[in-house]
Amino acid sequence: MSLPKIIPIFPLSNFIIFPKTTVPLNIFETRYIDMVNDSMKTNKYIGMIQPKLSKNIDNTELPNLHKIGCLGKITSFKETDDGRYLIDLKGIIRFEINKEIETNKKYRKFDVSFNNYFHDLNDEKEELKFSDLKIIFKDLKNLFEKRGFIINWKALEKQSLDETINALAIASPFSLEEKQILLEATNLNTRKTKIAEILSTYTYDQYNNNTLQ
Repeated sequence: MSLPKIIPIFPLSNFIIFPKTTVPLNIFETRYIDMVNDSMKTNKYIGMIQPKLSKNIDNTELPNLHKIGCLGKITSFKETDDGRYLIDLKGIIRFEINKEIETNKKYRKFDVSFNNYFHDLNDEKEELKFSDLKIIFKDLKNLFEKRGFIINWKALEKQSLDETINALAIASPFSLEEKQILLEATNLNTRKTKIAEILSTYTYDQYNNNTLQ
């Protein structure tokens, strides 16, 4: 797979994408309409990354970004009657920002490195029984249900372990900073451990809340 050295960046708050997951996006800002147009004409790649929490309230400066994001490829494209783009973006591989590139475009471009994340491209499936998966995600399943989230666990049974973990990490009611920690986790085992650590704080809070009622 040929990966681009310089990529357009979509710095979207309250959103994160992991490798081997596909997410829908509703594109309506002019600069990102332009970005999608340019991407569709070339390699269909867009980099997704989270802005850091900023104290800049006048919004006059470009937001600082996290160093780690995920390269996505447009797999579906539709234009609405009112000029919006509805796209599906599939996570391919994580990247680390090297530097921002000067451009005459309205959107931002960055020089990035994939060197630490080539294992994201590995297509090997891990063998895991669904019963084991339910044990691993027992606390997460409970958290989803308590927050009113509905997960099709039968559908997850057909996916590989990393696809399932990444999909649940995206959909989970974690904070954006917590999801960034999951994105930056080196490998699947580390991500599983981080999920467990984050879950322990949620389940503890829920236990206390339940005992007070």
